[in-house]
Amino acid sequence: MRAVVIGAVGSTQVLVEELAEAPGWDLTLVGTLPPELHGRHSDLVDMAPFAERAGARLAHIARTNDAEVLDMVRAERPDYVFVVGWSQIVGPEFLSIAAKGAIGYHPAPLPRLRGRAAIPWTILLDEPISASSLFWIAEGTDDGDILGQHYFHLARDETAQGLYDKHMDALRTMLRALLPRLAQGEQPRQVQDERYATWATKRTPADGLIDWRDSATGIDRLVRAVGRPYPGAFTHVSGRRMTVWATRPVGGADRHHAIAGQVMASRDGILTVQTGDGLLELTDWELAEGKPPALHAVLKG
Repeated sequence: MRAVVIGAVGSTQVLVEELAEAPGWDLTLVGTLPPELHGRHSDLVDMAPFAERAGARLAHIARTNDAEVLDMVRAERPDYVFVVGWSQIVGPEFLSIAAKGAIGYHPAPLPRLRGRAAIPWTILLDEPISASSLFWIAEGTDDGDILGQHYFHLARDETAQGLYDKHMDALRTMLRALLPRLAQGEQPRQVQDERYATWATKRTPADGLIDWRDSATGIDRLVRAVGRPYPGAFTHVSGRRMTVWATRPVGGADRHHAIAGQVMASRDGILTVQTGDGLLELTDWELAEGKPPALHAVLKG
C-alpha cells in the first residue's frame, strides 16, 4: 500500500516509524510544517530524520488545501493518506485523493472530546478513562467512522506529559494491529454514536493563568493539565511571570488564614501558597528573571 503522511508532532513520528516497519506499506511522502511555522505546536517534532529513515520524501506544507499541495499529494498516487498530528481541517478535494481513504487520529475516546486540546481537557474534566482513536476522516470534525480505539485508565495525579506518553503507546499498539489488516484489504469501521458526542474548545497559553481564589485541587488540576509538553500554568509575582510546573495539595490546610495567592512558607525551593480553600505546595516552578519571591509575597493571577 502506498501511503502519504501529513503531520508535525509526536503522534506523527509514531506513525512514520510504524509505517516504515510494517510489511506491505510504502511510505512515499511526509508533509510537515516549515521551520517558520514550528511555533504552532508545543509538542512539535522535526520530521526530517524520521522521513529519511523511512525512505520518504519530506515536503514543507503551510496550508493543506492549497492547490500545489493537492497536486503534490495526488502525484504520489496514494492508497491511503494519514493526517495525524495536524491542526488543520482537510477539505473534500484533499479527501478524494487517496484511493482507499484518509485516516486521522485523535487523543480522546471519540465521540467524546472531539475538537481541540483533548489532552488538557481530559485532565481538567478529571476523566477516569481515556482512549486513543483512529478514524476515517469525513467532512466534519473528528466525526468519521472509528477504525480502532485503545482504552486505558488515568491516574488521579495524571499529568499532561504522562497522558501524552500513554496516548503515544496506545497509538503504536493500534497501528501494529491495524496496519497489517489495512494492507490485506480490510477496512474496519464503526459509526460514532452521536448521543455520546462532546466537543472540546481550543485552549491558548493564556488559559494557563492561575486564579488563586480557586480550590487547591482545582489549581493542581490546571497545573497538571497544561504542563510539559505544553506552555504551563503561570502566575505573576512583583510584575514578573512565574511558570508553575508541579504542585501538591496540603492536607489539613484549613487551619491557616491568608490572602489567596500569599506565600506562606518557602523551604528547599518549595513554596507553600494559600488558595481559595487551603494550602498548595509549588514543587517545581521558575521565574522568567530575578530572585525568588520573598516570604509572604502575594502571587497574582
